[in-house]
Amino acid sequence: MKAFRSRPSIMINRREEDEKAELDIQNLRLSFGGVIAVKDVDLKVHTGELMAIIGPNGAGKTSLLNCITGFYRAQQGKIIFNGKDITNLHTHELVGVGIGRTFQNIELFPGMTVLANMTLARHIHCQYSFIRSCFFSGAVRKEEIRHRQILEEIIDFLEMQSIRKKTVGSLPYGMMKRVELGRALALEPRLLILDEPFAGMNMEEKEDMVRFLLELNQRWGLTMILVEHDMSIVMSIAQRIMVLNFGEKLGEGSAEEISANPDVIKAYLGEAEEL
Repeated sequence: MKAFRSRPSIMINRREEDEKAELDIQNLRLSFGGVIAVKDVDLKVHTGELMAIIGPNGAGKTSLLNCITGFYRAQQGKIIFNGKDITNLHTHELVGVGIGRTFQNIELFPGMTVLANMTLARHIHCQYSFIRSCFFSGAVRKEEIRHRQILEEIIDFLEMQSIRKKTVGSLPYGMMKRVELGRALALEPRLLILDEPFAGMNMEEKEDMVRFLLELNQRWGLTMILVEHDMSIVMSIAQRIMVLNFGEKLGEGSAEEISANPDVIKAYLGEAEEL
């Protein structure tokens, strides 16, 4: 595995308040008719943490992420981010407060290039108006150069130099996952939410993704919530783990504590006698 590199310039001058990512989920409940997808869940994520959420298929993991990122509206409970109630904010508003996301099923534009897909994420940071952009004034050109520099730095970080001008639809699945991560980073999020970022990857691609995520967390100081089924990865990189089953929180703690929790073993890992 390659060594960590120096911290990228887009993070060097970042103020401490710009890195703050305190998430507090209180008594959250989401149901679809008579089916309870998330049942009275409490969770706190602190600045700089790499938090993992695990559970069997249908446990409510993605539903919980969808509540945090505004795709679903919970019927009960609150979601507090940096002291602000974001429970009922729309998705674009949540991006504005610093929450970025990748998806379980890739949500890229396959007919566009890697660079074009990533450029779309920079629109929330554009300071110029539509009229000024039409005339492409000096100030607009200067800002566009800055956005391009940030994108190129992310491309270098994720080692995508050779594919920057290729259409996304022509790439292997594992590389598409990397592009989606790059687009999320282009938002400059305080909290990055990753929904099964290792799904469909081979071993080499998984090793690269682990390296990127560890560097983002340990060197960039980026706060992350990770939903993942690969337990070997979760147990090796997550600082804290929460387990869901049928929408209900079964346990929370370190990898060692979760591995020894009898309820988790029974619901997720299998009966102890079978291990």
